[in-house]
Amino acid sequence: MSIATRILAATRELRGQVAKLHFAEPVSHVYNPLEYAVRPHYAYLRRYANGRKSVVFLGMNPGPFGMAQTGVPFGEVTLVSRWLGIRAPVGRPAHENPRRPIQGFACARSEVSGARLWGAIAEHFDTPERFFARHFVANYCPLVFMEASGRNRTPDKLPLDEREPLFAACDRYLRRLVQTLEPRWVVGIGAFATRRAREALADHDLRVGQILHPSPANPRANRDWAGEASRELRELGICTGSPRCFTTNPG
Repeated sequence: MSIATRILAATRELRGQVAKLHFAEPVSHVYNPLEYAVRPHYAYLRRYANGRKSVVFLGMNPGPFGMAQTGVPFGEVTLVSRWLGIRAPVGRPAHENPRRPIQGFACARSEVSGARLWGAIAEHFDTPERFFARHFVANYCPLVFMEASGRNRTPDKLPLDEREPLFAACDRYLRRLVQTLEPRWVVGIGAFATRRAREALADHDLRVGQILHPSPANPRANRDWAGEASRELRELGICTGSPRCFTTNPG
């Protein structure tokens, strides 16, 4: 069984597990892009999770204008379609919040976090194939949580009785992902992903690091996210070369 096929199987299992979970107020809507945006998500896995990696970058969960629309982690529409070369039909969640409609690749609003992440990668690498030869980008949790107002609610804000079964499913998926891709590093994009990686992968022979999350809600990210992330990668011993590099030389 190929690496991509094994990850697709793990993803299908995760999709089924999280679909059984229930979440209470103030969460009013839960979007699962592994269901309605499965075509572009599977295209991403088939094309880019096709070999062993040195570094896996791990985000928290889908953004409302990124993976929620395109099915690709940090999936800002323009960069997913033009740079990653992925464009596929996207359906609609069964219970859609009218304040956060799913428009798929017709979504005109840019996901700032995704534009920063994939923009920095595209600036350094000539092609996606060069980046994905040694790297992969994934999210820890596949679900989007929102309140009736459309406000995003992050997984760490869920009550304990909702977090525990969700995190158990996501931990299992993360362990299968790293067992399949065999990275030397998992780099959390932000503190939440880093904490979950350290807990879920405590008994794995790899290193876990952290870089600044590119969210515009973080003032540090708004000043020079790519430069800050590159500095953090250099301090980890991953990033070498240019002061603004986003490449790796893992030891």
